[in-house]
Amino acid sequence: MKLLLWLVISIIIFLVGIRYIEKHSIYFPMKEMSITPEEIGLPYEDIYFETPDNKKLNGWFVPHDNAKFTILFVHGNAGNISHRLEKILIFHNLGHNIFIFDYRGYGKSNGSPSEAGLYKDAEAAYNYLINERKIPEDNIILYGESIGGAVIIDLANKVKVRALITEEVFTSVKDMAKIAYPFLPYFIFSSRFDSIPKIKGVKCPKLMIHSIDDEIVPFRLGEKLFNAANPPKTFLKIRGSHNTAFLDSEEQFKEGIKTFLNGLK
Repeated sequence: MKLLLWLVISIIIFLVGIRYIEKHSIYFPMKEMSITPEEIGLPYEDIYFETPDNKKLNGWFVPHDNAKFTILFVHGNAGNISHRLEKILIFHNLGHNIFIFDYRGYGKSNGSPSEAGLYKDAEAAYNYLINERKIPEDNIILYGESIGGAVIIDLANKVKVRALITEEVFTSVKDMAKIAYPFLPYFIFSSRFDSIPKIKGVKCPKLMIHSIDDEIVPFRLGEKLFNAANPPKTFLKIRGSHNTAFLDSEEQFKEGIKTFLNGLK
């Protein structure tokens, strides 16, 4: 009986340790805001809105006078919205409104991040655009970078939008776990972020961007995700590291997005 008890205790300790490692391997939130759009010459509104489970989230709405589309920007797993000013400026200069928000536990948003929570956060941000700002579905472009791409694919599978853009997105936690923790069975991880079955259900036009040089999410996973998607779809190959490819290949990045958005019917 003692042996059995110690075995159970050991398993519990192991699983608790795995959950701790998992959470701290996926989410890297920062609370301190480093800069605002105003400091780089962009007007903006500081927005607060609530999720269905009563979490108060913070975001920025950056308007453009002649905007054709509004980009719902869902960022990656580290930092907060104040670390995305370079990309916000790119989208602004392309002539679009941007609404970017922080997940629960990031920046000024309260709560603690989780997979289910991030999905709720993105849906709440979309509902804010529809219900509060009265932006038509057909004028909304979903954009997600890295883990934000997995979140936005989940959203695109639930709501109507004009188009979906993803950048440096992985296929699933299972595939990433095989790379990061090849010695552990993937089923012990609670997070899934399984985008393959979800992308198959996304009917709107899709632009999927991935760097050949991505050192975090292998290019082959970007190709795998693209191949699983149904038309209409476009794949843009760029160069550079996971976090800076949009700058390393800035002209190609901007031109690819501009061409894609200009081609929407």
